[in-house]
Amino acid sequence: MVSQVNYADLPFSQACENNKEPILTLLTQAFANCNQILEVGSGTGQHAVYFAENLAHLRWQASDQPVYLTALAERIRRANLVNLPMPLALDICAGTAPAIAADGLFTANTLHIMPWPVVQHFFSRLKALLQDNASLCIYGPFNYQGQFSSASNQAFDLSLKSRDPAMGIRDFEQILALAQQQGFTLKQDCTMPANNRLLWFIKTGN
Repeated sequence: MVSQVNYADLPFSQACENNKEPILTLLTQAFANCNQILEVGSGTGQHAVYFAENLAHLRWQASDQPVYLTALAERIRRANLVNLPMPLALDICAGTAPAIAADGLFTANTLHIMPWPVVQHFFSRLKALLQDNASLCIYGPFNYQGQFSSASNQAFDLSLKSRDPAMGIRDFEQILALAQQQGFTLKQDCTMPANNRLLWFIKTGN
């Protein structure tokens, strides 16, 4: 199902447009047994609308920092999907967990934007955000054994650090360790287009 709604006047991410179909293929498997998904850092809302349209069995809850909510809420309002409620304000470093019982969490291209202490805080909040046996899916670029996986990723990392030295592509091994500390087990590490990955974790411990 393809939405015919006009979003031309709203913020647009070409990266979201490019990667939504490959991500959907994997989320169809990862969220097959889920009911309630929380998306952290929904941005323009393109992913939220597309995945809610194509994963009709799910209730997809978008969220982002308050500063980004106006445009995000407008896209979701125009989409008018029964399984896509209005977005929640969620600052990962402040406030309480949303009052939803999520059994899946999706976040895309966020960990390299967050400063490392915020990445750590994100993982520390997962217990409060997710039910037992939940699926956690993280999309974005990662380094392996301290090495960039491509020249384009290295250039991207330099670009991020020129904007803010606290940004940067994260090491897979460090992300894996943070997830394991919170009781998550890696189910799949999937190759994605444009030198990205999708990490699928299952919540297996307390």
